Amino acid sequence: MQASANQNTTKPLNNVELFVSRSLRVGVLASAMVILFGLLLFISTGQGGYPNNTYPVNLPDILSGTLALRPFAVILTGLILLILTPVLRVGVSTLLFIKEQDWLYVGISFIVFVILLSSFFFGK
Repeated sequence: MQASANQNTTKPLNNVELFVSRSLRVGVLASAMVILFGLLLFISTGQGGYPNNTYPVNLPDILSGTLALRPFAVILTGLILLILTPVLRVGVSTLLFIKEQDWLYVGISFIVFVILLSSFFFGK
């Protein structure tokens, strides 16, 4: 009877882990495709899309450059997607631990998540 109860509680957790695993794969593949597209743009045009070997350094400039199909901006967008993929994993893990009511790991994963997000906003 208890084994049946454990199977019932672990099945949704397995579904969450499967979702996380698939989202990591999709994130890595999507970022690889965007980076490859940016490299193809760079090779085909022979230019990065910005004058004097400069490139965008903040998120709004990167996004507007990507919409304008500037190769450096497209490559940077792919790199941002690649960086955000494990951040998503930590965020989903926090939600998973909340669901399990494992408060120690909720605290640890939440602190890691905040550190990762703050590095985006305050890092150079």
